[in-house]
Amino acid sequence: MSELKNDRFLRALLRQPVDRTPVWMMRQAGRYLPEYRATREQAGSFLDLCKNAELACEVTLQPLRRYPMDAAILFSDILTVPDALGLGLYFEEGEGPRFKKTVRSEEDLAGLNSIKAEDDLGYVMNAVRTIRRELNGQVPLIGFSGSPWTLATYMVEGGSSKDFANVKGMAYDRPELMHALLSLLADAVADYLTAQVEAGAQALQVFDTWGGSLSATGYKEYSLKYMQRVISRLPAEADGRKVPVIVFTKGGGQWLEAIAECGAQAVGLDWTTDIHSARQRVGEKVALQGNMDPAMLFASPERIRSEVEAILAGFGHGSGHVFNLGHGITPGVDPDHVTAFVDAVQELSPQYHADA
Repeated sequence: MSELKNDRFLRALLRQPVDRTPVWMMRQAGRYLPEYRATREQAGSFLDLCKNAELACEVTLQPLRRYPMDAAILFSDILTVPDALGLGLYFEEGEGPRFKKTVRSEEDLAGLNSIKAEDDLGYVMNAVRTIRRELNGQVPLIGFSGSPWTLATYMVEGGSSKDFANVKGMAYDRPELMHALLSLLADAVADYLTAQVEAGAQALQVFDTWGGSLSATGYKEYSLKYMQRVISRLPAEADGRKVPVIVFTKGGGQWLEAIAECGAQAVGLDWTTDIHSARQRVGEKVALQGNMDPAMLFASPERIRSEVEAILAGFGHGSGHVFNLGHGITPGVDPDHVTAFVDAVQELSPQYHADA
């Protein structure tokens, strides 16, 4: 593997000194870019795009051609694991992801495929290997998965949900079944992420998109516990470097102290948590990632810059901050506003790393 030319992102995740705050964006390869829309049209469908290693590589690299991001993130979908388990993933126009089957009984659970990531999700590993080759050490590559709880919500509901009635009903009324499903998913996710590292991913993010839908006790029992189980099974190093793990629970700010104990090197923050108080709460335990409101990118470049300045000042001096949005970028954003965002982080953050 080629030598890494820019390791700022990996160093910040490990709270090592950096010259400036590294920056990347969740969903940085996506519909806000005209070149992404063209490639997706060429692929025929979103799933075909995910399953074509060359095209998945192309859209992964597109934002890096426009912006000096400090990391690339694998282009894929969080629902690849449930799809491999046999639920039949498809996408309805304007409706988001759907599954042909759901898991709502012991019989449904018993009917799931047993999977080995390198074989059954080989197209993802092919994409990782292709992207690593094409990156040629420019920046690190982030691999990712949905959290066991988040994957379970889609598998039980059959798609996205507003009230999570079925999955929460199962968790609260049939906890044994819920725990059996989450155990299966934790093992599958650990295998999947390990395979990504073996294929070349240099950092990992666990997207716990729907953990914030749970109660405080429910979160620890059904989400955090299984993310800990996943993290405990991941390789600590690859290519002679540590492989840092970021855990991102949307709506999880109230459980920050507990999340900081889960074994991850970094905690992603959504925009509802103040980064200054978050740093005070976690101390030196973990790095923090985030957390500008994605909707701020609809504001003027001047307003974006002042928000970047406020978040940098909120975190304060020293390493351990990766600048990101508090969730994925939204499709209607002007790509030039992303330029203003990235430029502001690059220009304003070195003063916070004067001792590096």
